[in-house]
Amino acid sequence: MSRAEAGATGIGARLVDALDRWVPKPAAWAFALRIWIAMMLALYAAFWLQLDSASSAAVGVAILAQPKRGQALSKAFYRFLGTLVGGMVAIVLMSLFAQDRVLLLVGFALWLGLCVFVAQFLQDTRAYGAMLSGYTVAIIAIAHIDAPQTTFDAAVGRIAAIAVAIVAITFINDALASPSTWHALNPRLAEAFSTVRAFAREALTHGDPGPERTAALIGRIAPMRADASAIAGELDDGVNRAAGARSAIAALYVLAAASRALAAAMARIPQPEGIVREAHALALRTVSDGRSAADLERDGDRLRDLVDEGLRSGERPIDEVMALQRALDVANAATFAEDGLRALGDGHRPLRNVALPTHRDFQVALRAALRVAIAFGVTAGFFILAGLPQTSFALVQVAATCALSSVTPDPRKFALGVLIGMPLAALCAGTILFVFLNGSQGFPLLAIAMAPVVFLACFLSLNPPTFTVGFITLVFTPVLISPENPQSYDPQTFLMNALLVVIAAIILFLTVRLVLPISASQHRAFALEEARRDLAEALTGEGGDATARTSLNADRLFQFSAWNSGSGAVRRASLHHAFAVAQLEAAAARAHAQLRQLRHVGDLTERVGRAREALATGRCDALDSAATSLIRAASGQSRDVRLMLARAATDLAMASRVIRRHGRFFRRLSLPSA
Repeated sequence: MSRAEAGATGIGARLVDALDRWVPKPAAWAFALRIWIAMMLALYAAFWLQLDSASSAAVGVAILAQPKRGQALSKAFYRFLGTLVGGMVAIVLMSLFAQDRVLLLVGFALWLGLCVFVAQFLQDTRAYGAMLSGYTVAIIAIAHIDAPQTTFDAAVGRIAAIAVAIVAITFINDALASPSTWHALNPRLAEAFSTVRAFAREALTHGDPGPERTAALIGRIAPMRADASAIAGELDDGVNRAAGARSAIAALYVLAAASRALAAAMARIPQPEGIVREAHALALRTVSDGRSAADLERDGDRLRDLVDEGLRSGERPIDEVMALQRALDVANAATFAEDGLRALGDGHRPLRNVALPTHRDFQVALRAALRVAIAFGVTAGFFILAGLPQTSFALVQVAATCALSSVTPDPRKFALGVLIGMPLAALCAGTILFVFLNGSQGFPLLAIAMAPVVFLACFLSLNPPTFTVGFITLVFTPVLISPENPQSYDPQTFLMNALLVVIAAIILFLTVRLVLPISASQHRAFALEEARRDLAEALTGEGGDATARTSLNADRLFQFSAWNSGSGAVRRASLHHAFAVAQLEAAAARAHAQLRQLRHVGDLTERVGRAREALATGRCDALDSAATSLIRAASGQSRDVRLMLARAATDLAMASRVIRRHGRFFRRLSLPSA
């Protein structure tokens, strides 16, 4: 091949790569087509029904735009519920303060702050619904502050428009075969299971991979929780599929932790006996590829036999008992993960139904609520004093954008996206109104004119870095066009509205940076304080369900890793301490769960009491003594009691080792230390 031919081939390959990067995939085109058809269908239906707020139907579809069916259904349900609550509150506020605008604005600011605060402690679309019930009051009450007698009609019209939007997008998603959330989650969860098994095999053959690798693994698992919660409404057996996905995700957290704990236990045994070597080999086999449910069940039964055999004499060293128990924990986690993954795929009832709670900080929630309330109050005062026209429209946009930013992972990035998206939405709306339509009153022409903007916004929203820009463009273009019958073409009103939405974007951009900002170090401090309180509760036996606590700790570690900054050594030290808190809390929660069952065994009452006291005080010598005492008491008990004693004793010993190793850190937290 000549040099010229090689150069031409290289240019052609680069061109193909560029086209592959920039040209949307067929799935993106299908998604954009569904949203455009649903928006036009909702708008046409709203015109046909002669709704006063017909444009709200198109805006509602834009807000509900999700690439997967389950996500859209879940968001639609909570959007309708939030609209109902917001509509009722708007009517109540207007009936109380219709004659006093100051009190009305103050009451709304307090309500908006309360909704944002509550949304911080909810998950996914439930958080969106709580936040929506806040700014819906602005759309209904504040937008009609000059005509309070129309508030009830506005609330009914708003609810009707949202209902039309939900019906339209649900119908189009079903008619055009929108991708199912469970179908997209299934290969991702299977890949995560494979990755965790490989992680466990590495831990069992080469030693503990360490907190950094574990945090990266959690970072791959945690984002799947949102899809797992959106599956239930997709199919008749969606509840089982969702429960299976949650069970598998929780099991992956446990599998990673148990494999590290088994590796650490084996490292403490210089010359393991045959029973321990067999348990280790069985644990390694359970995390091998291609193991069926029957294989895992046989391995689990054999490991339970080994744990029982190890405790019969009552004289086995605690490290060997811990190795036996952690091997069983690995097998149990692999079993739950395999069963949950199958339940997600075929819809059978999984072995368990667990919750996946998420970490939320009170201080972060309070600051978010105060930030939104302060931003709205200051903006309202400024617009009122400035005497600008269409002040109510501006206040609605400020309330909506500030509330939306409060439930995003990074409000600063969202604010930057809004700052870019608002001018783009204004440009698109102006082009449609005064270039393509230019005085026309025909609905088909409006639908055709909006198609390029809807497609562009959908493409942008599917790309994570440009999601906010696409979302804002998709939502606020119909807001600024405000489709009516007949369509209004007042350039002065349009320019003022466009200016006000841009001002709202600037206000949001400044608000998230200047009003009660939260730095990464503050995020870490708040998370550590929440973890300290949870740990204190766990040590006294008030930590709740151990599996739920494991999921909560995994989510906290996932968020903590995102906030962790500084030099490499500082990041590693912070992560080590965060994992130490999580390990101690999980061990305490599991130990108390077993001790609560063992306290009903008559001859163990005194030993159980000492073990619970040792956990509450956090004294390492007392924890070691209590663990040894429980093992010695196992010889005269039944098989079921021996298995519970093994779990309790190993968790007591685990708590002792974590406290002993990180005693100085726990002293700084005013918690039990060595």
